[in-house]
Amino acid sequence: MKAKLYQQNGTVKGEVNLPESVFAAEVNEPLLHQVIKSYQANQRQGTAKTKTRAEVSGGGKKPWRQKGTGRARAGSNASPIWVRGGKAFGAVPRDHYTVIPGKLKKLALISALSSRAKNDCIVVVDLLNCDEPKTKVIASMLEAMNLAGKKNLLIIDNGSAKNVFLSGRNIRDLDVRPVNEINALDIISSDNIIFGGEALIGRVEEAVGK
Repeated sequence: MKAKLYQQNGTVKGEVNLPESVFAAEVNEPLLHQVIKSYQANQRQGTAKTKTRAEVSGGGKKPWRQKGTGRARAGSNASPIWVRGGKAFGAVPRDHYTVIPGKLKKLALISALSSRAKNDCIVVVDLLNCDEPKTKVIASMLEAMNLAGKKNLLIIDNGSAKNVFLSGRNIRDLDVRPVNEINALDIISSDNIIFGGEALIGRVEEAVGK
């Protein structure tokens, strides 16, 4: 399995060998679905709230007498069938968080990377660098690589690529992630995966324990 190696100016420099254990594995779609669904659930705030009949204003007094009015029986104007009444079975704050075992996270990441590699959606940039935070540097690189306007994920080094992160964070449809923070959801949500250095591929291989 190989990926194109680009220079920062968009020139193709050659190819990079991708570890087959990480980028050519069998794609486990049920596992991917399970883990991605958990990642998305963990991002939910769970703060939706509606008022029940016990919480809306009003109630207490019977609107009218039980019999003799010709109208339907009513015990409270806080009933869910009344205008401005309480909500029946409405949303209440809840915690959507689910624990994802570390082994499943790694297997899902391998499946996601393999899926993108099989579709030739992984590229590597040799010596990606920004002397100062400047959005134009990263935008020009994407344009030269014919990746502008697509959903891209740029993977950078954890601490030595601060200017790259600051330069890319304002670009529409570009997510910039340190190599130690990527997950299956980031990979699957992106059309193209851009490694900001050949050494980062080895870092990913180490992270998944291969």
